[in-house]
Amino acid sequence: MSRHRRIYGLKPALRALACIVVAASLSACSSLGGRFLSGPQVTSGGPETFGSGAVKVALLLPRTASGNGGETARAFRNAADLAMRDFPSAGIQISVHDTKGTPAGARAALDVALAGGAEIILGPVFSAEVAAIGQQARSAGVPVIAFSSDAGVAGPGVYLLSFLPADDISRVVSYSASQGRKSFAALLPATAYGAVVEASFRRSVAAAGGRVVTVKSYQANGEDMQAKAAEIAAIATQIDALLMPDAGENALRLASALANAGVTRDRVKLLGSGQWDDNRLLSSTALVGGWYPGPVQQGFLDFSRRYRATFNAPPPRNATLAYDATVLAAGLVRQYGTDRFQVSALTSANGFAGIDGLFRFLPSGLTERRYAVYEVTGSGSRAIAPAARSFGAGG
Repeated sequence: MSRHRRIYGLKPALRALACIVVAASLSACSSLGGRFLSGPQVTSGGPETFGSGAVKVALLLPRTASGNGGETARAFRNAADLAMRDFPSAGIQISVHDTKGTPAGARAALDVALAGGAEIILGPVFSAEVAAIGQQARSAGVPVIAFSSDAGVAGPGVYLLSFLPADDISRVVSYSASQGRKSFAALLPATAYGAVVEASFRRSVAAAGGRVVTVKSYQANGEDMQAKAAEIAAIATQIDALLMPDAGENALRLASALANAGVTRDRVKLLGSGQWDDNRLLSSTALVGGWYPGPVQQGFLDFSRRYRATFNAPPPRNATLAYDATVLAAGLVRQYGTDRFQVSALTSANGFAGIDGLFRFLPSGLTERRYAVYEVTGSGSRAIAPAARSFGAGG
């Protein structure tokens, strides 16, 4: 089988194995085993490094940014460290560079990474940082695997390893249509996220052979949410599915407003996004029976257990991105040799198997993922449709 008929297994490493798996069977593989010989190091005045492989990989993170930026950087750094511990003979060396959470900081970090011989860039995190380094990285012939969820910063050579709204919406809409629900409405936040979701929603409904009855946008306050819920109630007999992908308290407030307005869940199926994977929402009686898309859960549970054991803290949900990016870089080195970071390798049509399931990079720089569908039970969730096992037709 030719190399372009393969995908990389980035499965949770309960053993210190990095596997290349065949797309058709997802079977295991060959070992990268060995002892973890080179722990994290900081050279005088230089970046922290993991591993002792010959191929240089740079990880750009907002280490000294304030607030959530610094916390995200810490978790992503730990996830990359964990990946290198799990796959000790990976053949790569990771250097961690501080972007400070700013475009200027990202450009400076990239300068240092390129001067140090980095062949691929993992990160940055924020969209403005990614936009700031894209052209320079392209000019240097060095691909970027960034963690932003802003599709606008993707492009040839700049790939987004993130959870993008389009995959969420496509999966939950197509599943709903397969269950006989064809008349859709949406309640979306009046934000940039809401605008992106609306475009994906309309495309997905059309592709599924359904019709969009209405789309309502709301401000994040109780009064406006109640008003929009009343407008949905007025046309409830015309719809059988309602997309409301917002997160946290907003989702809970909308669900309560809809119930108070008389929208019954036996008539209108509530549809969410991956942001519904939140214990507050999964225990809400107002959302019981609702459907939402998400990655395969077992992978994150295994990752979380190992992360907690290593760093004595729980990982944020998106920390798997840095883990998968690190192991992907190692897998590309092992499988493709001198062609490791060529476009043909990065955009393999069969994709890669990561902690969160299958994903692949498109030539546009966007990422396509395969998700399962879950149902809210009021005490958690249950899987009602598995994630596809391939990117082939019917996969």
